[in-house]
Amino acid sequence: MNKAITEGVVFMPPEFADGLAVWSSEDGTPGTLTYDGAGNAAIVPADQDFDSCLELFKDQNTQTLRYMGQTPFEQGCYLRVRARVKAISGPLPSVRIAARPSLSGGGHAAGYVETGSDVALTSYGEVVEVSAIIGSGSRSSVDMVWGADVAYAHIGLDMTGSNGASVRIDDIIVEDVTGAYLRDMMDWVDVRDFGAVGDGVTDDRAAFQAADAASGGRTLLVPDGVFHIGANLTLHTDIRFEGTMTMADNVYLSLTRSFDLPTYIDAFGSELLGFRKAFQALLHYADHKVLDMCGRRIDVTEPIDMQSAYSTADSFLIRRAIRNGQFYVIGGSAWDDDVTTSAAQYNPANPMKLTNVVGISAVRPGAIVTGNGVGREVYVKSVDVGAEEITLSRPLWGAGASQTYTFTRHQYVLDFGGFAELRRMNLIEVEFQCNSHASAVMLARDGENMVFQDCHFIKPKNHGISSTGRACQDLHVDRCQFISAEQSMPATDRVSVALNVNANDTKIRDTRFQRMGTSMVLHGAGHIIQGNHLFQGDEVTDGPRVAGLVFTLENNKTVVTGNYVDNCFIEWNNEHDASPNFGVELAFGGMTVTDNIFTANDVASWFNWIVIKPFGTGHYLSGFHVCNNTFRTLNGRIDRIESVSTTHGTLNGWGTRDVTFQDNVFVGIDQRTISPVTLEFNQNTGASTWTLDASDYLPFGGNARTVSSVVIEGDLRDNSNAQVWSNPHVLVNQGSSAQLAQLKWPKPVRGTAHVTIRVDRPN
Repeated sequence: MNKAITEGVVFMPPEFADGLAVWSSEDGTPGTLTYDGAGNAAIVPADQDFDSCLELFKDQNTQTLRYMGQTPFEQGCYLRVRARVKAISGPLPSVRIAARPSLSGGGHAAGYVETGSDVALTSYGEVVEVSAIIGSGSRSSVDMVWGADVAYAHIGLDMTGSNGASVRIDDIIVEDVTGAYLRDMMDWVDVRDFGAVGDGVTDDRAAFQAADAASGGRTLLVPDGVFHIGANLTLHTDIRFEGTMTMADNVYLSLTRSFDLPTYIDAFGSELLGFRKAFQALLHYADHKVLDMCGRRIDVTEPIDMQSAYSTADSFLIRRAIRNGQFYVIGGSAWDDDVTTSAAQYNPANPMKLTNVVGISAVRPGAIVTGNGVGREVYVKSVDVGAEEITLSRPLWGAGASQTYTFTRHQYVLDFGGFAELRRMNLIEVEFQCNSHASAVMLARDGENMVFQDCHFIKPKNHGISSTGRACQDLHVDRCQFISAEQSMPATDRVSVALNVNANDTKIRDTRFQRMGTSMVLHGAGHIIQGNHLFQGDEVTDGPRVAGLVFTLENNKTVVTGNYVDNCFIEWNNEHDASPNFGVELAFGGMTVTDNIFTANDVASWFNWIVIKPFGTGHYLSGFHVCNNTFRTLNGRIDRIESVSTTHGTLNGWGTRDVTFQDNVFVGIDQRTISPVTLEFNQNTGASTWTLDASDYLPFGGNARTVSSVVIEGDLRDNSNAQVWSNPHVLVNQGSSAQLAQLKWPKPVRGTAHVTIRVDRPN
């Protein structure tokens, strides 16, 4: 770069022969004394060494000579000032280049070096060149380093030493030597050329901005050093780091052309800090939509508080994405669970609160709650220390009015729990190598449309994805994998949970759950569970199995379709209901289970794939369809595919409506479950009442509520062997268990009937 060539900037002062009216004997500013007509200055028209020159007699301790014109100066420029001098008579002085830095308004830009090195004249008549370089960066051979506030200079020289010397001075030359420091053929711009110091203390923000503005499409180079940035900084050119940056936690760095994780790691010299700062910029700068980790692995030694990294606010509602990288957990005490046991009061009329919590200040938001009458995956959503109240993620089904609870705060690799609301945050192709030390992701307290796509959750200590509030609204988990750290343990001993949901409209698709303690605990409604593979088996022969899919809302309008459910089962309950007895809520219903593969091997004969577990009395089924599935056992047989767990309550068979089990395939199951079921009934002796027992086929031990058709095969004959053309009338809900149906004839008859019996009454 050379401003004189590229932009026609004039740096050279005029020759002395043009007159001394523009040469000041002071600092060069307007109104100061000049050498025009002065008794100690004269123009020498011809000198054997200099042609025309200025002869100056030294009569002041520091004899100054300054050009009164304005020599322009800007960041990124380097000016070399030089002059040839020789002593003529008198005491031999020293000479140095000097200049006054000026502000744009003409004021003195104080605080800068204003002179070059002194050069002693040692003999008379010897021509000596004195020079100095003025520049914006503390570079090699730069004598005067000036900042961005300097607009121009009054250039000249000083003579020091004893008075009485006569010195001749050739014309002063000012050259733009920026090219020696900032070469046009290079594709980078060094921030030191614009005043950056890199001592870790001086605020270099202005220098970075100036270098960015002057880059002209070239890469910004941050050389060795530690460059402190005192306020938010946005850079619009490519950047390369050899040194590092330091800034306060609440100051963000936005690299608009180099926005990726490796660049931020280089910028801060730390993987973890680089990620925090990159995430901070992702949320602060509108032009950043995706943080690309570029396949980098981050060694994580402590939980990453994502809201603290952002720091400005506790809500963010615009789509952002983190993609293509790995978090690798390094073990240590930072991952230890924070466990508190406290007494508290609970009132089902205020179902989301624990009140009068003893020692509440020790309870952390995000802690999981356990205790008598507490369902699975109930979290502390927030803590009000002053009111001694805890807000829960879900109600408690059977807690006492006053009892003791345990609050266990697990540690998460990415902890979004500090956000009051977070929407549309996407994690794409991200791998969480938890190494049994940490859980993976905690969601914000509220929000919607969190997306996990092509992510891997490897060996989480306790949880893969935890929701402590309603940020799981419209959660998407697509083509992910959850691999347990407990694979060698019996299924009943595992405690890990892949994910939990409190809100509605979850989409869990094409995801693999490998030997977790529980794959999913889902409250809310409107879920689509599609194309997943859940397997939770173990090496225990004829061992018990545990639930893989747990639904905790009675009427949940959910579709479970196209999944592979392997050595685990679907449990459907109401354990997140503060009033678990049936009241004004809807019945168990709204679910369709279709086109799935259910398999099991080496399980106990009483194993079932679909289990309804009412936490209270009076519940019934209304709207449940199990169709087109394949149920198959290996290495043994089971009794049937479905059951009711009566630990806390039973189902009311008299209320069953709109329930179908049909077109399923059964292999290795002793008793098929079918409704409506069509059975062949043979009455070999004449009887006026034919009693039909379809109870083994009816799901969940339900009533024989409906006979939808009766077809007589062949002849119907009476005891005289005469053919009978009468029609029967039908009685349902017969017998002590209401599981029989009866055909009533006008007289005793015998024959064969095909009867279709349903467990429900269709709506």
